[in-house]
Amino acid sequence: MDELFPPFAPDPNEPRPRRFKPVPFRMIAPNMITLMALCLGLTAIRLAFEGKFEPAVIAVVAAGVLDGIDGRVARLLKGTSRFGAELDSLADFVNFGCAPALILYGFVLFHLKSVGWIVALIFAIAMALRLARFNAMLDDPNRPDWKKDFFVGMPAPAGALTAMLPLYLHFLGFGLEKWAAPAILIYVLCIALMVVSTVPTYSGKTMGKRVPRSLVLPIFLFGVAAFGILISYPFEALVTVSAGYLLTIPVVAAQYRRRAKAELAAATGEGTAAANPVGPV
Repeated sequence: MDELFPPFAPDPNEPRPRRFKPVPFRMIAPNMITLMALCLGLTAIRLAFEGKFEPAVIAVVAAGVLDGIDGRVARLLKGTSRFGAELDSLADFVNFGCAPALILYGFVLFHLKSVGWIVALIFAIAMALRLARFNAMLDDPNRPDWKKDFFVGMPAPAGALTAMLPLYLHFLGFGLEKWAAPAILIYVLCIALMVVSTVPTYSGKTMGKRVPRSLVLPIFLFGVAAFGILISYPFEALVTVSAGYLLTIPVVAAQYRRRAKAELAAATGEGTAAANPVGPV
């Protein structure tokens, strides 16, 4: 029996097993914020199934706030990673694609039966396609710096928050019952098309890198006032922000076209000057 099971003696020259390197907390903190946002999105779906649409909407709005924080925290702590980017995209699909689609279907689109469900599917899939395109464009090395001020199409958080505008109006006392279902269906479909469109929208990513000293105190006061209004009159504030955002889209698109024409004119001028150099005769 001793020959069948000889004693095992480890080779002293055998390399030690690799140990995982410790991960700094600055890499973990942004991902924790993303996971909290994902928990809010999943909770919103549960609340929609239970017919609690008001807290479900608030959960999606809170997820949108956390989504705007996690990326900035990652850049501030220098904790950006490919893992964090992929996790953020998956969380955005749940929070701003699946959750609003199910909330809208449970709120009013179910009155239209299969047609309402198809529009809810279109909205969710549009979010998935928009996020996939956004991730692909991050790797474009030839993208001009000025285009960082613009998104291609409506971003996922803005698409989700504006799509739920009918719910905000309902919570304010505007009766949106079965009769309003066709109009809401058309509205949600238009938002889904805007999400996957190439219409430029404002990104705001470059805003706030340098703030003049004279504007610091007014910005503090404005932030406190905006927070107070959002807490005291949440749905009135959401209606105002959603309507204002939709109204600014044509203005931003016109600004994008002007900057694109200016870049094209500058490139054409440089090409003409290179083709016809002026020198001594």
